[in-house]
Amino acid sequence: MNSVEIIEQLSNAPGVSGFEDEVIHAAGKYMGPAFSLEEDRIRNLFIHRTACECIASQKNLPKVMLDAHSDEVGFMIQSVNTSGTLKFLPLGGWNPQSISAHAVKIRNTKGKWIKGVVASKPTHFMTPDEIKKPVNIAGMVIDIGATSKKEVTEKFNIRIGAPVVPDVVFSYDSENDLIFGKAFDDRLGCAALLEIMKSHVQNDMAVDVVGVLSSQEELGLRGANISVKKTNPDVAIVLEGTPADDTFNTNDFIQAGLRKGPQIRHMDKSVLANPRFVKFAIDIAEKNKIPFQEAVRSSGGTNAGVINLHDRSVPTITLGIPVRYIHSHHGIATMTDFTNTVKWCKQILKNLNRDIIEGF
Repeated sequence: MNSVEIIEQLSNAPGVSGFEDEVIHAAGKYMGPAFSLEEDRIRNLFIHRTACECIASQKNLPKVMLDAHSDEVGFMIQSVNTSGTLKFLPLGGWNPQSISAHAVKIRNTKGKWIKGVVASKPTHFMTPDEIKKPVNIAGMVIDIGATSKKEVTEKFNIRIGAPVVPDVVFSYDSENDLIFGKAFDDRLGCAALLEIMKSHVQNDMAVDVVGVLSSQEELGLRGANISVKKTNPDVAIVLEGTPADDTFNTNDFIQAGLRKGPQIRHMDKSVLANPRFVKFAIDIAEKNKIPFQEAVRSSGGTNAGVINLHDRSVPTITLGIPVRYIHSHHGIATMTDFTNTVKWCKQILKNLNRDIIEGF
C-alpha cells in the first residue's frame, strides 16, 4: 500500500470525536506485525516499533512523541422531529454557511451508515427578510427521507446520540498532484505519522520514537491530555492538516499555500512553540532543501497546546500540511506537500539526540 492509498483509507473512514474506531482499525492494519499497538480507554492509539522499543530501554534514549489526531469534525443527532427529520449539534468547529445542502451519513444502532442531506427551509417558503439572513445550525435538519419519528427509530434504527459524518469519497488527480476528500484535518497528519513510523524509524536512531493517534482533538484536545501523560516525552512533533490561506489572503500574508511546502508554527492560540526547537527544525529544512512555510497564527490550536504544558514542559513543534477548506465537507491538498512533510520530519528525527534535546 502506498501513501495515496493509506490517505484514501483514513480519509474515507468515518470517525468524529468519540467514534474514531474505524480510523484506528485502518491505521493498525496498515502498520503490521513489526509494531506494537496499544489503545487506551479514550481511543488513543500508541504505536512503537518493537525492535526499537527494546533498544530504547537498554540505551535509555530520550523519547520523541509524534502526534496526530484521529478524529474529524462532524455532528451528533440531538433529537428526532415528528416529521421524520433530525436535529443535530456540531462536533468541532463549523462555519454554519458551509453545512447546508451537503450529504452526510448517520450511524444507526446496528452499525449501518444511513445517507442523509442537511436541509433548511426552502427558498420558496421563506419571507424576503428570512432570505437575507444567514441560516444557523439551529435552523437546519438532516433529512433521510423518512416521514415520521416512528419510521426513523424503527425502520432506519437511528436514535439520539448517533454520530454523523460528511458523506464524501476521496479522489486523487495524479496528473495535477491533487487530493480531494474529507477529514484531511487530521487524517493527512495521521497518514504522515504512519509513513514516518513505518519507513523511517530505525534501530540506529539516537531517540526513541512513539507515534500517537490522539482522539477527540476537535472537542478541546481531550485525547492528548491523556496520551501525553502515558507517553511522557522529552520532545514532541505534532503533525497536522493546517488551514490553507492562499485563496483569500494577499501574497504578503500567505503562510499556508498549496505547493509551498509544510508549515511550521511559531505560535497559535494554544501554544508558543519552543523557539530553539523551531530554529533547529528550520535549519534542518534549509540544509536538506525542503520547502517550508512559517506561520504566526492569531487563532486556532493543536495538541501542541496540551503536550507543551505537560510535566515541566515538553518542547513541541507543529508541522502542518496545507489543506484548503478544512472544517468543511471537502478538502483540497497536494501529495507534494504531504511528501515534504514526511521528509522534513524524518530528517528532524534523524538529527535529534540527547545533547540537542537538552539544548532546547
